[in-house]
Amino acid sequence: MLIIGIAGGSGSGKTTVVNKIIETLPSDSVALIPQDAYYYDNGHLSQKEKLKINFDHPNSIEFELLVEHIKLLKLGQTIKQPIYNYVTCARANETIDISPKRVVIVEGILILTSEKLRNLLDIKLFVDTPKDDRLMRIIRRDVQERGRNYNDALIHYEKFVKPMHQQFIEPTKLYADVIIPQGGKNKVAIEMVSSRIQLNLNNI
Repeated sequence: MLIIGIAGGSGSGKTTVVNKIIETLPSDSVALIPQDAYYYDNGHLSQKEKLKINFDHPNSIEFELLVEHIKLLKLGQTIKQPIYNYVTCARANETIDISPKRVVIVEGILILTSEKLRNLLDIKLFVDTPKDDRLMRIIRRDVQERGRNYNDALIHYEKFVKPMHQQFIEPTKLYADVIIPQGGKNKVAIEMVSSRIQLNLNNI
């Protein structure tokens, strides 16, 4: 089993990079584990309290459960991945069964902040995208998917996303084996990474 971590700032294009890498691998050979599924359940909070949740701080992620699930997959066991809803800030009662695959991709802005998780990753990637591009994507996503209006999205970016990126996410580039500038637009870097992954798979 090859475990790949793909990190990068919010709106950096991680999902695009993940999808492009998966396209190059044999079908049904990849299990995708999104960090966002492991946010703590805050459904019990009031709406006012929910607006204060800092989703860009490492303490918002239940890393203990995420690490446990990665270890279980390595042991050949199926896990029950949580389902998180950004609008309600709660986990669903249902879960998603994820079975072990030859490649496991762990994706999220904060995954390289956890030493225990880093130690489980065979390949660590960081998607590096200019902040202006990330800001545009963040606003579009927050309005379309997370129930915020344009002004709330800007306030959230200034209060949480920008300072947390500078404090926690940007420094984790030091842990990356490969930094991919320009996200999904960088075809050369993605092809190089995909080739290395396929080479590793052939040696497993």
